[in-house]
Amino acid sequence: MKQLFSTLIFALAMTPASPSDAESSPTYIELVLGGGCFWCVEAVYERFEGVQEVHSGYAGGHVPDPSYQDVISGRTGHAEVVRIRFDPEQVSLEDLLDFFWVAHDPTTLNRQGADVGTQYRSIILYAGEDQKAAALASMERAQEGFSRPIVTEIGPLEAFYLAEDYHQDYFANNPEAAYCQYVIAPKIQQLKAKGKITPAN
Repeated sequence: MKQLFSTLIFALAMTPASPSDAESSPTYIELVLGGGCFWCVEAVYERFEGVQEVHSGYAGGHVPDPSYQDVISGRTGHAEVVRIRFDPEQVSLEDLLDFFWVAHDPTTLNRQGADVGTQYRSIILYAGEDQKAAALASMERAQEGFSRPIVTEIGPLEAFYLAEDYHQDYFANNPEAAYCQYVIAPKIQQLKAKGKITPAN
């Protein structure tokens, strides 16, 4: 019920106030994916030009409205994921998907670095056939850059459950935390150095 209420409030907040507002309001698209700890994925995609919002959450499992403790037990089937809301006039779905393969290691099964378990698996959850086709094409392009096979799960998005408030904007809110200092910050610097995200962010 809490999740449903939040979703309704969000939908109402995004409703244009008038027909003239509707004509000028951008049309946003959402993409859900995971590549290890959602704190990392959220932090790098928040710095991607054209991305409007990134929310951490859970998806891909069988337990409704799970808690963080439920998910990290590995028994829910859910992965830690992010929901990316972007403006297709500023950034394409293909660019966001191509970035996914350099933002984590998609060749390690059920782990990213020291984070181990199915909840940390590499996953893309598509909404519609267009996203499915784009994800599969992007993976095929990416495979050429890896000597090992990509093990990313690609499947339909059935539900996205928003993670607890303290997980949102974790890197921005906890820059001095050990995980942020030793895992997230170096990843951001590496991606900036490669020109994958803008140095100004």
